Amino acid sequence: VEPTSGNTGIALAFIARERGYRCILTMPETMSVERRMMLLALGCEVVLTPKETAVVGALAKAHEIVASLGGDGYMLQQFENPANAKVHRHTTGPEIWADTDGKVDVFVSGVGTGGTVTGVSQYIKGKCPTPCDGCTSICAPRSASLMTVAVEPMEQMLLTAAKGGEKIGEQGPHKIQGMGAGLVPQVLDLDLVNEVVPIHSEEAMAMASRMWLEEGLPVGVSAGAIMSAAVKVMSRPEMAGKLCVAIVPSFGERYFTHPMFAPIHEQAAGLKKQPLPPPFDNREYGFETERG
Repeated sequence: VEPTSGNTGIALAFIARERGYRCILTMPETMSVERRMMLLALGCEVVLTPKETAVVGALAKAHEIVASLGGDGYMLQQFENPANAKVHRHTTGPEIWADTDGKVDVFVSGVGTGGTVTGVSQYIKGKCPTPCDGCTSICAPRSASLMTVAVEPMEQMLLTAAKGGEKIGEQGPHKIQGMGAGLVPQVLDLDLVNEVVPIHSEEAMAMASRMWLEEGLPVGVSAGAIMSAAVKVMSRPEMAGKLCVAIVPSFGERYFTHPMFAPIHEQAAGLKKQPLPPPFDNREYGFETERG
C-alpha cells in the first residue's frame, strides 16, 4: 500500500506484478487518467482521494487501508524512507558527476518526495546523513559550491515558507502533477537547497509545450516547471559560462488528458477524414460523391 502520484506507483506496480503481491495505491483525484490506466493495467487497485487534500489525503487513506489489513499490509513510506534519498546518492548523483566530468555548477530538480534533490546534492556536496550506511566513499566532498535549486508550484509554496520566504498569490490546488505534495517531505534535506524557485502551473504548461514544439521533447507538466525554473536561474548574468543539470522526470504521453493538452485534444477530436484521389470511389467510404 502506498500513496503515490505516479512514478513510484508505477515502479511498485511492476514489482508487485512480477512477485505476485497485491498492490493498492492511493492518489489525489487530479492525477491523469493515463496514470490510472497504467496502474490498473498492471493489476493494481487504485483509490482516489479528494484533490483539496493533495498527497496528505492520499497518505491518510493509505494508513487507513494498511490498518484495515490487520498486519497483512506494508507501506514503503516514500516521503519518509531514507532509502529514497540513498538510491539517488548511490546512482543518480554519481551518474550526473560522471557525465559532466565533475563540472556541474547548478542542479535543478522538482520536489515530490525530495529524494532526488537530496540524494544528488548529498553525493556532490559530500554531505551525507549521520549515520550513513555504506557512505564512506560515496560522501567524499566533490563540489561544495554546487548550487541546488528546488522547484515547487507557485500555488503551493510550502518549501519557500519552510526556508523563510514569503508565499506569492493564492495558495491551493495546482496542475503540476508529481510536485507540491501539500507537505514538506521528511526525506527532503532543506539545508542542502540553496534556492527554491516557485513556478505557476500555467507557466509550467507553457514551457512543456515549448519543449514539445521547439526541442522535440515529449515531456509532462512537471518537466515544464523544472525547465522553466532552470531557464530563469541560468538567465542571470552571474550564471554565464556555468553548467546546469535539470531533471526531466515526466513523459508527456501520461498527460494527454491533462489541461495542458486540452486544445490539442479538441483539435485531434475535430479532425475529419479526407477523400482519396482516383481510382478510389469515395462513395464507398461514406462520402456523397465519387470524388468526395
